[in-house]
Amino acid sequence: MLERRGQAAAAAAAAAAAPDAVARAKSPLGWAVLVAGVIALLVANLSIGAFDVTPGTIIDVLLFKLGLAARGDFTLAEESVISVIRLPRTLMAAAVGAGLGIAGAALQGLFRNPLAEPSLIGVSSGAAFAAALVLVLGISGAFALPLGAFVGGLLVSVLIYAFARRGGGRTQMATMLMTGIAINAALGSAISFLVFLADDAALRDIAFWLLGSLSGSVWRLVVVCAPLILFAALVLTRYGGALNLLSLGDAEARHMGVRVERAQFVIVAAAALATGAGVAVAGIVGFVGLAAPHIVRLVVGPDHRRLLPASALAGAMLVLGADLLARTVVEPSEMPVGVVTAVFGTPIFLLLIDRSRRRLEQSDW
Repeated sequence: MLERRGQAAAAAAAAAAAPDAVARAKSPLGWAVLVAGVIALLVANLSIGAFDVTPGTIIDVLLFKLGLAARGDFTLAEESVISVIRLPRTLMAAAVGAGLGIAGAALQGLFRNPLAEPSLIGVSSGAAFAAALVLVLGISGAFALPLGAFVGGLLVSVLIYAFARRGGGRTQMATMLMTGIAINAALGSAISFLVFLADDAALRDIAFWLLGSLSGSVWRLVVVCAPLILFAALVLTRYGGALNLLSLGDAEARHMGVRVERAQFVIVAAAALATGAGVAVAGIVGFVGLAAPHIVRLVVGPDHRRLLPASALAGAMLVLGADLLARTVVEPSEMPVGVVTAVFGTPIFLLLIDRSRRRLEQSDW
């Protein structure tokens, strides 16, 4: 037993030292690029659209709204476009992307599977089924659709987690992964049945929601959902060190002092919360939770203490960029955000996979 603990300690020390060495070499420039990219896209989303606004006007409007400056030289139309339409949408895009990105990084580390993403724990499929049910039943109310999607996603996640704990009382990640795949397939069929039952109006709403859209972003949704995503992101970041040890295996992590079952539950719950809150307001936005961690892993290294916040920034960049394209490419119409992330994200992800494969082949050689 002592020998095994010694081996686990040595492995943990090696796993911690390697990411630190990589991060020291890559972090400063990588963090600067990520932060600058988020800021640039925030400004671009506020500036560019059917009604262009200069960055100077944006600053004047924001300072005026915060009570930090007198009213500047801007029109009521510019004030309304920035404060009522674009600012809540931009903040929601950043929050949704950050939630999906950090949830994807956490789940990839937890499952020790580079293809893991938030949809595997049932959030996306549960939210999609609940949203389709709300639309087909014609339930009205300002919060009916986002609340239904949020509750549906969390309930399915809880069911998948509870099923994975059956038997020995310990969460089996492989069982949870397979259960999530099965539940996603079943709910996909259920959604298809609801689409068959829907009338023309509900069918259009279901299709647009399933493809993802931020057009419904308003301040009341930002105030409700953004704090939930921020809270989940803070919880996941706190478990970065535990994820480093869990990547060595449950037994090794337990020997190193990690309360494995509790850590797994908290990570899954926080990832479900971040994803569920985002999906509830934006619909299904694919690719982000899968690709964002892979992109930043090349920049900041595999240490989850750095990877998790970096994935949040990368996810925010991806959704902000996708929403900007969705609003501007086919003006005055608007494309679904999920379509943009799929069209531009899939080739990038395939390139990353090919690059990783080539590096592995060279190292083997």
